[in-house]
Amino acid sequence: MKTLQDLELFVRTAELGSLSAAARRLELTPAAASAALKRLEAALQAPLFVRSTRSLRLTAEGEVFVQHCRQALELLAEGRAAVTSGRAVVRGVLQLSLPSDLGRNVLLPWLDAFQQHHPAVALRLQLSDRLADVYRQPVDLTIRYGTLPDSSLVALPLVPGNRRVLCASPDYLARAGVPASPAELVGHNCLCFMLGEAVHDRWRFFRDGQEQSVAVRGDRVSDDGDVVRRWALAGHGLAYKSRLDVHADLQAGRLVAVCADWQGELAPLNLLCADRRQLSPAVQQLRDFLTPRLTAL
Repeated sequence: MKTLQDLELFVRTAELGSLSAAARRLELTPAAASAALKRLEAALQAPLFVRSTRSLRLTAEGEVFVQHCRQALELLAEGRAAVTSGRAVVRGVLQLSLPSDLGRNVLLPWLDAFQQHHPAVALRLQLSDRLADVYRQPVDLTIRYGTLPDSSLVALPLVPGNRRVLCASPDYLARAGVPASPAELVGHNCLCFMLGEAVHDRWRFFRDGQEQSVAVRGDRVSDDGDVVRRWALAGHGLAYKSRLDVHADLQAGRLVAVCADWQGELAPLNLLCADRRQLSPAVQQLRDFLTPRLTAL
């Protein structure tokens, strides 16, 4: 494969069904186009077209290769756009799905600031703790906690080392006492989060290479992470939240971290999409804008 132009010629030929038409489109002589195609086939050690006097069609190998060539050329075009994005206006519509709590209380003001920097970008937001179906719903990108649920999704780490933290309001701790270890949670009202039909009522903690898993109980369960945080702020019990969600509350003293000598379980934050071709310059700019702010929390 001598040049990028060889790949472009191959893709054009497949689209137009004619080597001579593709050569004219790329301003190549017929001889140069024929030589380029032969170089590709020699490099791959496989025929890419079945030729006859009247037609030109892809072989089975050509059908496979043309899909990868298209993706490669598109990625290269996006790379060029990314290089020049500092000089060009970033524009487009970003359709985002965000977690309820993090989206409302942390990301929303940052998205306002992002649009001030890039006024040609329009936002369409969905706030929900359920993982959006990026294949069927009108969503380009989703920001979610946890490990990747579907290996076919593309994941860009935002805060890979984020963890959960056990916390409660000063009022609740004054009334119910401060648990000295995770084992003492059995005597406390624990505010649980529900995803789908599953209630997250087994909380895991780590210290000195050991894990302690506690089955907790409480009188309140919600499928909305923001509701769980509000219950904790109101003094209704203990919450086991992402540190990113409660960072401002901990800093202001509205919530207090307990069992601080134990580490909470990992809750990595990722940006997910269905295809790398969705990683437009606007998406890359958004990731670059959010990542330092999130990691600073």
